[in-house]
Amino acid sequence: MDVDVVTEIDIARPRAVVAEYASDLDNTTEWYTNIERVDWKSPKPLRVGSQVAFVARFLGRRLAYTYEVRDWVPRERLVMSTTDGPFPMETTYEWHDSPSGGTTMVLRNRGTPAGFSNVAAPVMAGAMRRANRKDLARIKAILEASDLTR
Repeated sequence: MDVDVVTEIDIARPRAVVAEYASDLDNTTEWYTNIERVDWKSPKPLRVGSQVAFVARFLGRRLAYTYEVRDWVPRERLVMSTTDGPFPMETTYEWHDSPSGGTTMVLRNRGTPAGFSNVAAPVMAGAMRRANRKDLARIKAILEASDLTR
């Protein structure tokens, strides 16, 4: 069974501010509650082909995985997929101007679990949906309370 979780939120900040903060992967530990560490495996700045290792906690387990940037359009879209780790996954961030003058941020996680993970896919999808909602609420709170003007 495939897992495909799409979550979005409106943030009352300009798209440039939201996209630049979210795509700065060094900020990940501030707004993703489950990510504990980020280590760049390739030189900065972010670009297609960049590799970044993450350590996270999910469903009570420690996960270590590396993402590779597959698509990068500044202030519009960032697509990363795992090159290693326990669960093949693609994560996409998209940013759109919202009708209210802020930004709609879309977070999508999708993949095809193998082995035991395949049996647990419905549970994983629900947990991912809850985690994504919490993470987007966190980035919204951070950015709406900040004085970032980029």
